[in-house]
Amino acid sequence: MPQIEYKEMQMRLIAADDIVKSIADALQFISYYHPADFVQALKDAYQNETSVPARNALLQLLINSKLSARAHRPVCQDTGVAHVFFKMGMDARVQGHAPGPTPSLQMLANQGVARAYMFAQNPLRASMIRHPLGARSNTGDNTPAIVHIELVQGDGLDVIVVAKGGGGDVKARYAMLNPSDSVADWVVSQLPDMGAGWCPPGVLGLGVGGSPEQAMLMAKRALFAPIDIQSVKASQSQDPVEQLRLEVFERVNALGIGAQGLGGDHTVLDVKVECAPSHAALLPVALIPNCAATRFIGFSLTGSGPAEFVPPDDALWDDLPDVMPATEGLRVDLDTLTPEQVSGWKAGDLILLSGRLLTARDAAHKRLAQMLSRGQTLPVDLKNRAIYYVGPVDPIPGEAVGPAGPTTSTRMDAFMPLLLEQTGLLVTVGKAERGPVAISAIKKAGAAYLVAVGGAAYLVSKAVQSARVLAFEDLGMEAIYEFVVKDMPVTVAVDAQGKTIHWISQVRSGVPGC
Repeated sequence: MPQIEYKEMQMRLIAADDIVKSIADALQFISYYHPADFVQALKDAYQNETSVPARNALLQLLINSKLSARAHRPVCQDTGVAHVFFKMGMDARVQGHAPGPTPSLQMLANQGVARAYMFAQNPLRASMIRHPLGARSNTGDNTPAIVHIELVQGDGLDVIVVAKGGGGDVKARYAMLNPSDSVADWVVSQLPDMGAGWCPPGVLGLGVGGSPEQAMLMAKRALFAPIDIQSVKASQSQDPVEQLRLEVFERVNALGIGAQGLGGDHTVLDVKVECAPSHAALLPVALIPNCAATRFIGFSLTGSGPAEFVPPDDALWDDLPDVMPATEGLRVDLDTLTPEQVSGWKAGDLILLSGRLLTARDAAHKRLAQMLSRGQTLPVDLKNRAIYYVGPVDPIPGEAVGPAGPTTSTRMDAFMPLLLEQTGLLVTVGKAERGPVAISAIKKAGAAYLVAVGGAAYLVSKAVQSARVLAFEDLGMEAIYEFVVKDMPVTVAVDAQGKTIHWISQVRSGVPGC
């Protein structure tokens, strides 16, 4: 039997410390810098938008991007679940901390995430829980990371670091189509029921083919590529993947969902597609959107030290104002709010809130409902008050509160009838549409629902003058706070007559729009 001769090769060594530092620095970087191509796409959408409410939302997103980049503070209060995609060359190895065994890539990713999210100069909000069942306790440092590892040819290490907010992932969709079915038809059919909780405009990622789990992974991975739909359009490519991208892009934008679901011309800024071979009888398709807090960056490590990240040119934001232009919006004093005032608001009205604003999210609503069911006195009087659905980032010196954008309101819909009927609560503030149960309860109570712009969290936080915890301090960012706000911009999304501004709410229930 012939002898096989092996030639010894020199392995490229990549220091574990370089991996940890690079991941930590990347997560900090993407928390406050949007990709330049995304900012440019937003600017193009703003310039061409015909809907006034959507145009206003786009401008808030752009100003927020500018302010976050300048202050090195998060663009969104949901600072994301950390995803790390590793492509490791077969001729590379990690050089660990001596003495002791070399840590795994999962362990190194976790160390980088913990370092980034607990960075004192820009703390990021931890969203990860230890177990999906039971107590659902927060891990406190946003670990563990979601890690994907691919072994490839070569001797380097390519990494993509992503901070993916819950608003986009919750709208993920999957289907097993027949090979003769239209992928574009299926994708377009999904958008109406996705609503606006994913904070459009953003990018849609599609995974086509492979197996079910491959399709979902491809859909997410497809998101992390440059925005280039306009050049694809200009090329008139006959490639089926590019044709699918263009068809979905044009048909989704033609739906009129618009920025933040407020109606308009720009629901998606691009559509990305990844494909894989599949069984002849199957056509797996997955859809995952990326929101207006688009956060990802890629880098390569070759053993010469940690990655370095170059900020976008300041000129990217030069043509944008530092604050929202003066508006004719109705100024409302929350400290003297009455049902008679609220009854005069109309869906689509722009309002500037000042005064004391309560906050409460899922966990606080659950406790309030439990206390009411037991006949207990609530820790906060809600009569004629307004509640903002928010879980803010911890503040740094000089801030009343960290970035404090709205969370998706439909998660609180089930609590609306109880709270409006039994507490006298008058106004709620969040993002995206409300469902039929909430709209019916709002109309019955003569209340109102207002929306702030999802993805403009740092801009919103500038309106907060002070903040203090009033109840449920053990819930952390989900505690009930009292903000004192000044001229916080919101739009009436559901008025006391039950009319709604959101496109999808009108379609679902036949409720008249504004």
